[in-house]
Amino acid sequence: MFDHFLSVMNQSIRYLTKSRFKLAAECPRKLYYTGKKDYLDRSIEDSFLAALAEGGYQVGELACLVHPGGIRVDDLDHHVALAKTAELLQQDEVTIFEAAIAFGSMFVRVDVLRKMGTRIEIIEVKAKSYSAKKDGDFTGAKGQLKSEFLPYLQDVAFQRYVTQNARPDHQVHAFLMLVDKEQFSTVDGLNQRFKVVVEGRRLRVQVEPGTTLESLGQLLLAKVPVDVQVDMILSDTLMVGPTEQLPFPEAVGAFALAYAQDTPLPPVPSSACSGCQFKAPSWPLPEQPKSGFHECWSQAFNWGEADFSEATVLDLWNLRGKNQLIEQGVLKAKQVTLEDLKFDGEDPGVNGMTRQHRQWYVCQPEWPGGGEYYFDGAGYLSARAGWKFPLHCIDFETSAVAIPFASGRHPYELTAFQFSHHVVYEDGRVEHRSQWLCAKPGVDPNIDFVRALCIALDKDNGTIFRWSAHENTVLNKLREELLASATPPQDKDALVSFIESITSRSVSPKEKFHGPRTMVDLCEIAEKFYFHPSTNGSNSLKKVLPALMKSSTALREIYGKANYGGMGVSLNFVEPIAWWQERDGEVMDPYALLPPVFDDVSRDEADAADEGLSEELKEGGAAMAAYARLQFEDLPDARRANLESALLRYCELDTLAMVMAIQAWDHMAAATAKS
Repeated sequence: MFDHFLSVMNQSIRYLTKSRFKLAAECPRKLYYTGKKDYLDRSIEDSFLAALAEGGYQVGELACLVHPGGIRVDDLDHHVALAKTAELLQQDEVTIFEAAIAFGSMFVRVDVLRKMGTRIEIIEVKAKSYSAKKDGDFTGAKGQLKSEFLPYLQDVAFQRYVTQNARPDHQVHAFLMLVDKEQFSTVDGLNQRFKVVVEGRRLRVQVEPGTTLESLGQLLLAKVPVDVQVDMILSDTLMVGPTEQLPFPEAVGAFALAYAQDTPLPPVPSSACSGCQFKAPSWPLPEQPKSGFHECWSQAFNWGEADFSEATVLDLWNLRGKNQLIEQGVLKAKQVTLEDLKFDGEDPGVNGMTRQHRQWYVCQPEWPGGGEYYFDGAGYLSARAGWKFPLHCIDFETSAVAIPFASGRHPYELTAFQFSHHVVYEDGRVEHRSQWLCAKPGVDPNIDFVRALCIALDKDNGTIFRWSAHENTVLNKLREELLASATPPQDKDALVSFIESITSRSVSPKEKFHGPRTMVDLCEIAEKFYFHPSTNGSNSLKKVLPALMKSSTALREIYGKANYGGMGVSLNFVEPIAWWQERDGEVMDPYALLPPVFDDVSRDEADAADEGLSEELKEGGAAMAAYARLQFEDLPDARRANLESALLRYCELDTLAMVMAIQAWDHMAAATAKS
């Protein structure tokens, strides 16, 4: 009876957990929004797809294997987990996985806890790459903690704080266990020893029977002591309000009290608000979850619905100094001055728009020639002058798995598993000529990827297009892999020569090599010559394509009818589709017309695969997660086929979007020339 009472009592406590502390460290107000069904949450805390894409689950299990004999405490009930952990800690020496520790209304689950007498080690395991040569002790040139590691260090600092207060008679030491990029696998098929099972929104890893520490070969994880860095954090302050900073113990006490009482802390507006997971795309949204961002700014600045209808400083692409502007009360884009942008206000020159031009056009929606959008037809035609038909548009999908496929490979080495390839002929005909996908479990696709791409592009000398730097970066990394291989393929020289012919790379600080058929970056074309206010200055293809759909009469004429698909046109869309569609008076984003990638996962969770990833990986998160599922999950043949089909459709639209951009700009340039 008493045990039941304790269970009910403990379950009623709103604990400040590790994940809640992490949110509070980012923004204290987020504590109030998290976990509430009536507030939008785009991240879906602990997105299993994001963790799967980056290899977090497999790394966690690998860390457990590194500590043989550990006892797992995986009870969801806080009281039961605390009781089991306390009982285990009565032993003089013990290793516990997911050890539950509480101090007041603060609660942590330690990934790996080792007790040796009165010494306790808390080890936070992260699927984050680490290089002792590059990252060292996580401090920068001025002695500050590096921003990319700060959230992890704050996480383990909170754990040490809770554990030390809960066990004052012990010496508690903190460690980060990270993926060591300087090591390499000495075992083939290592990653296939860690299969996954998806159950609803939960995922568990099944380690292949017989897998032991010895069978893993060379250790791929680095255990890094971080007591010095934790001491820095614990002796520093944390922000709890717009102007209030408190010492760490007082700050976490304030966080815990606010969360326990479900009381909102004051909003702290900053540039980080642009990426807030509690931010709705528009406001208000009838019969939709509430938007925490809009609630914050309404309270902080007394804003109403009309204020949010205008562009804010958060909308300005690639603008440094947003925090200073917000502190000065410069909140709306129209309040930003030329001096704020360090811009002279001159019209674009022969080299097209600069970053400041694009920012200024968001602030003051007037540009040369006026109209709905800005397009420099002459500049575009000048850039286009050297293009040769047929035109080739290519797009890659890649992954970087934490645990390598084969011996000799390092963690997080690039894996190129898919490409799509569209061709535009001089007569205007468009063909989805080729595609390639290899997601067979345990197969390293890189060499075959390069071979297939070479075959796809070697039939003529037409100009090749990419969008942004990704494809060029991928090919250069594959070139380095070929050159460094201890067992290179027989056609290594031919593959290296092919890569060098279509890429550019730095050969010295001041010199760059350009192959005779170097890919043209359409993102740079967009940045210099096309601006639509709906993009807020961004040049992401996912932003530019919807803008072109709105602004191009050519795209409306070409794709307004269901005529894309079938033999000779598409390799994946058997039934023709109309890519230009209107709904409720708005032109649809073509990507929204595709069925979801996952038939057993909600769109919210799929979107969270992007939100949960690091910035450089966003927009590829769903594809990376799909590839990870194809690699590590024992899927029925039908579901595997559906997942591969979804990947092929999405990648096809990526290269078709590039074709659409060329078609739209060609038409705009012709119209400009006539006028």
